Amino acid sequence: MQSYYKDENNVAMKLHFDVIKDDFSRAGEASSKIKNTLRQLAIDANLLRRIAIATYEAEINLVIHSFGGTIEVYIKPDCVEIYVEDCGPGIENVERAMTKGFSTATSIAREMGFGAGMGLPNMEKVSDEFAIESQLDIGTQIKMVVKY
Repeated sequence: MQSYYKDENNVAMKLHFDVIKDDFSRAGEASSKIKNTLRQLAIDANLLRRIAIATYEAEINLVIHSFGGTIEVYIKPDCVEIYVEDCGPGIENVERAMTKGFSTATSIAREMGFGAGMGLPNMEKVSDEFAIESQLDIGTQIKMVVKY
């Protein structure tokens, strides 16, 4: 699986968060910290909302579907780049997973109000650039860019 090139040129700030599988008690913590940091940097409210949605959906997907992973945010002068990477299990059919309403969430996740099948479609919708790559038994990588 190719690794999305993380361009660290012109990075004003880099944020890194580890997300643990099935850690529902902390789900949303990383995206909240990202939102608060960007708010302190006076990022436009509409852009802030889009980034908050993208990172929250990514974080919840890591908690529900992965064996754990990371979210890295590169705050640049002209955009915010978000890189999400997990260590498996991978997505069997990415095209199907991008379909609104499709979900492989467990019954436990659904009982907690998660797993509606809108995570990936929402991430794509709020991003100016969106790329996803996944391999079974290896993992999934997502790159999202929100431009100013």
